Amino acid sequence: MTAPVAFFIFNRPALTLKVFEAIRQAKPQKLFVIADGPRTERRNEAEKCAATRAVIEQVDWDCEVFKNYSDVNLGCGQRVSTGISWVFEQVEEAMILEDDCLPHPSFFPFCTELLEKYKNEPKIMTITGTNWLGEWKPQQQSYHFNFCGGFWGWATWRRAWQGYDYDLKLWANEEAKERVRDFIADDKHFHALANVCSQAYNKEVDAWSYQWLFQCCLHSGIEVVPSVNLISNIGFGQDAAHTKNAYDVRSKIPLSPLLFPLKEPDAMVIDRKYFNMVSKRLSKNNHPILKLRNKINKLFSKVNNAIALTRSA
Repeated sequence: MTAPVAFFIFNRPALTLKVFEAIRQAKPQKLFVIADGPRTERRNEAEKCAATRAVIEQVDWDCEVFKNYSDVNLGCGQRVSTGISWVFEQVEEAMILEDDCLPHPSFFPFCTELLEKYKNEPKIMTITGTNWLGEWKPQQQSYHFNFCGGFWGWATWRRAWQGYDYDLKLWANEEAKERVRDFIADDKHFHALANVCSQAYNKEVDAWSYQWLFQCCLHSGIEVVPSVNLISNIGFGQDAAHTKNAYDVRSKIPLSPLLFPLKEPDAMVIDRKYFNMVSKRLSKNNHPILKLRNKINKLFSKVNNAIALTRSA
């Protein structure tokens, strides 16, 4: 039996269909669909949202479908966080996919098996399908452990999500910050987390994942990472909420099959070498050329949005 799947959709019917087809192949018995509402100032967005929701009507396998569709636009942060909370009001565990996170078929049995294996292990808070390096020691083991953070195609439990706070009130608590600092044990990476948590706390960003990352670190939670990449983010571009830079090193990391039966790692500890190599790889996004490209892309996006608003006026 495949674990329940939570599928987050919005206004991109073509991408949604691609991910839906992957879900269809896995045939989960329970499918939770969470949709945000259209922004009134965006021309034709209501039609795009309707076309996206119509994709879900193509369910043709034995499946119980639960829908949570918003009539108004809640934004990425509120919609995802309230959607996950809604899912865990009804089930104990779930895989979580967004409309641009294309899973390899291995993703579903991988998550299903490990959701069961680690359901009572409080140290494990998430299972990700994303391997930022493409692969890591696949001949030795099927998965390893890292700090939480791979939230493009992932899975978790109600027991881990309990206590999630969108407002991040504990960020004002110095003792909580010190617990997180001690867990990360690296000033550079703690300051990077502190920066985004401050933005979330001050409502400077429309996000849900920074709050979740803080909660995971606060409870010394770690993440299961597959030895090969099982998720490809196919949504980079100007119509994305956050991943607008098509040259991002995280864009379209190749997918690979994971072999079964799974081979366990030797110990349940964070693989610091993997973590450091991932940090080095992701730091390439700060290369001056990529920054320039990103600025140009943002400029074109602003111009296109201004033109669209003028036409709809």
